[in-house]
Amino acid sequence: MCNYAAFIATVGTVRSRRGTAYGWAVPETSALVDWNLAARLGAGLAGRGPAVTPEEAREVVLALRAGAAEARVHVRAYTGLDAPTADAPVEVVDRRRWIEANAQGLARLFAPLEEVLRSRVQNEALRRVGGTLTGSEVGAALAWMSGKVLGQFDIYAGLDDGRPGRLLLVAPNVAQVERELGVDRGDFRLWVCLHEETHRVQFTAVPWLRDHLVGEVRELLLSVGRDAQSGELAERLRDLAQAVGEALRGGGAPAVDHILQSPEQRERMARLTAVMSLLEGHADVVMDGVGPDVVPSVAEIRARFQERREHPGRIEAAMRRLLGLDAKLRQYRDGAAFVRGVLDAAGMEGFNRVWERPANLPSDREIQAPGEWVHRVLG
Repeated sequence: MCNYAAFIATVGTVRSRRGTAYGWAVPETSALVDWNLAARLGAGLAGRGPAVTPEEAREVVLALRAGAAEARVHVRAYTGLDAPTADAPVEVVDRRRWIEANAQGLARLFAPLEEVLRSRVQNEALRRVGGTLTGSEVGAALAWMSGKVLGQFDIYAGLDDGRPGRLLLVAPNVAQVERELGVDRGDFRLWVCLHEETHRVQFTAVPWLRDHLVGEVRELLLSVGRDAQSGELAERLRDLAQAVGEALRGGGAPAVDHILQSPEQRERMARLTAVMSLLEGHADVVMDGVGPDVVPSVAEIRARFQERREHPGRIEAAMRRLLGLDAKLRQYRDGAAFVRGVLDAAGMEGFNRVWERPANLPSDREIQAPGEWVHRVLG
């Protein structure tokens, strides 16, 4: 038996259109979060996934690469969006590399907030202790998430030097879920690739989308940093400590992202939630809408996958509450309902007006009422 890392390491490094390899260096240690520790601990806790033979590892990795290439044709035909095929490379990864990529992304994401908070923590020893504690917490969260994610478009990869991001497909998790669901493996792998390729197309066919989303997140975090300076964040962190215990006991604790919000932050978070609902719902509609001509067992796969999504085990349910993932699952449902509502009213050409400029993105209210978006944007 072998693990996926052993095979993935033999197929070379995927390169971007500029010929520069996307590196996997672990981020530098931060004054407030030890990102090296987070990546190391996460990799140690994550596990390798289901045991496979070298032949099985080769099969799933190559199938995902082929599925990603095939999905490009179907997504372009269904959505009418044209993304250059050479942009945003596809990388099939194991859990460790997914953790490293997300540690890098989180380091970039939180950098503006850390600059604000660093001035609040002058004691070097306290910084190191705090960085170790938060690095351990982040590492544990990444380890748990690394066993759940099937794919992800990494918008932070190449952000500093103008590269377009990268699409990650997590081979051991795809293999594990297809076994658990008992579905046709070829159909399931292509189905997953259709969803993730839709995300790649969203960010590469819509040039302004990545900068807009990153900017919104940074402004939200800077707002949190201002709260830390005024002392408001400490009070909400005490609420968070109570929420952690409540979530693990099975109670209906509020999500982390709700606790860490002032009224201004809640408004900005509502805008971000609406955008994420749009992106996830659009990808879900596309992966199902491509249809049985391409994925013959799509109806069976969706039914079994939805059943698994809606009925988690006790531990998974607690982790979802703790990490705010219940809200993420609502984004799939609400976003798909919005996309279908607009498609019914205006067709794909009308729906694609959403990608023209930031002002055309739906509000949190419009996600729940697609007719209002149609009236505002399409008249």
